[in-house]
This record gives sequence, structure tokens and C-alpha cells, in this order.
Amino acid sequence: MPITNLLSVHLPAENIQTAREAISQLETAIASLAVNLTPTDRRKYGSINEQNKLFVNKVADYAGTQPALRSAEVDWDEFTKDHQSRVELETLIAKLNNLVNRLDDAKTLYDYDNYQAALIDYAYTSYKAGSSAPGFEVKLNDLKQFFAKPRADKEPPVAEKVPA
Repeated sequence: MPITNLLSVHLPAENIQTAREAISQLETAIASLAVNLTPTDRRKYGSINEQNKLFVNKVADYAGTQPALRSAEVDWDEFTKDHQSRVELETLIAKLNNLVNRLDDAKTLYDYDNYQAALIDYAYTSYKAGSSAPGFEVKLNDLKQFFAKPRADKEPPVAEKVPA
């Protein structure tokens, strides 16, 4: 018999509601950043890789610790704001990714539990349909579609001849 109920803890309705409200508040809080880049824009502007981020961080360090070495052609106030925003967003993204991973893991276990229970119910339905219990034949026929077997009337693949 398969292991079931791998995750038997369930969030109460009030926790679900609180989470939904928190997500709505987050959406509202970051609404001013609602930018949708096209795939072309993402390729064009998304070229800063990890090495380039280190470069930007090093320039920011120099700008903060040795302002006499800064280029006059750079708007340093805007550079600093952009850099700080990037750091803050990176932190938020990491936390959100962690939450998403935890939610995905929990959902995976719930899905597994549901599937195992559905298989048990299917076996029971098959048993009851075999005993001509009313209603089970229809249910079995409806559920069989999810266990489609390859058709026997299809021609088997032709084996390639291996040169001797």
C-alpha cells in the first residue's frame, strides 16, 4: 500500500485569507514598479551578469568611499538610488523565491496524497463495478480514460536492418 498523507497539516481558512491579503498588499506596495519588458527588451537590458554585478558593486564602493575618484558625467544620486533599489529588490526576490519553493513543495505533497487516494478509489471502483454494484460501472468507464493503453491495432515500429 502506498504511503499517503505525507503532509497532513493544512492552513486554516483565516491563514489563507491573511496570506491573500498580504499578497494584495505587496502588489499594491510595488505597483509603481509595474514594468512589463518584452522578450526583446529583456535581452537588451538584461545583459548584466554576475561578473558585471560585481563590477557595479565595486564602482559603488569606490563612489562611496572615495568620492574624489567619481566621474562627473554620472548622476551619482541616481546611481546610488538605483543600486540601493536593486539590492532591496534582490532581497525581496530571494525571500519570495524561498516562499514559492516552500509552497511548491507543500503543493507537491498534497498532489501526491490526492493522486494516491484517487488510485485507491479507482481500485475500489473497479472492484465494485466487477460486482455489478449500481453506479460503479459508469464511474469506472469515466475514469478509464485516464489510464489509456496504447492501441493494439497500431503497426509496431519497423526495426532497422543492421548490416551484416
